[in-house]
Amino acid sequence: MRKESFLWFALGSSFIVLLFITVPLLRMVSAPTLSSLWETIRDPEVYRSIWLSLYTGISAALICFVFGTPLAYLLARSEFHGKKIVEAIVDLPIVIPHPVVGIALLGLVGKNFWLGRVMQELGVRIVGSPAGIIMVMTFVGLPFYLQAAKEGFASVSPRLEHVSRSLGASMFATFVGVTFPLAWRSILSGIIMCCARAISEFGAIVIIAYHPMIAPVLMFERFQSFGLRYSQPVAVWLIVVCLLLFLSLRLVGGGAQKVRSGRRAGSRV
Repeated sequence: MRKESFLWFALGSSFIVLLFITVPLLRMVSAPTLSSLWETIRDPEVYRSIWLSLYTGISAALICFVFGTPLAYLLARSEFHGKKIVEAIVDLPIVIPHPVVGIALLGLVGKNFWLGRVMQELGVRIVGSPAGIIMVMTFVGLPFYLQAAKEGFASVSPRLEHVSRSLGASMFATFVGVTFPLAWRSILSGIIMCCARAISEFGAIVIIAYHPMIAPVLMFERFQSFGLRYSQPVAVWLIVVCLLLFLSLRLVGGGAQKVRSGRRAGSRV
């Protein structure tokens, strides 16, 4: 009887949670007419903002991939003093309020800090530029990539690497030829997750680069200026982009789960 009561409680709670998530989104998606959605996506300003969001988000994810993969591998394979501190530092951007991130980065690349002045003298513009947007997106998306990549590397048996090394392969050749191919699905999931998180960023970007406007900033500006009617179509198109990214993530994640299950079954045999 207790078990059945808990089951009904779990089902009721799950139903409430799903309603809480889906009802506001469905209400917003169904509010604009098809004609207004078509008119919005044909608006050059909207098109540019969505393209800028995708371009900068993908760029940030690729930067995380290039520079974050070695750190993810190190955290998955090594035990060292201070590892917990390093992991806490890596996860810190997740919990820092977004405007704080923007202020912190602005203090680094602004004209009041030596790095900002040097970059200005070299003609490198960060504030109010796509480069500044990419910097913010990389900062907020990096923890999501590192976590996924670390789990992928941890799922690869170290014995396979030892066999490769014993056959004369270098550490780099072993990583490229053995570890990376077995962990690529988790790495791709991390790239997609990082990109989705980057595209959704708003609070830090408005401090670093209000212009050029990415889609969330444009949506906010239209809401302030014209209200729901003109901001909802932009929001709908942004939801479509995020939905496609997360569907890709689920497809990749499902394949990764099958691969890991196959490995476990093979190891038992």
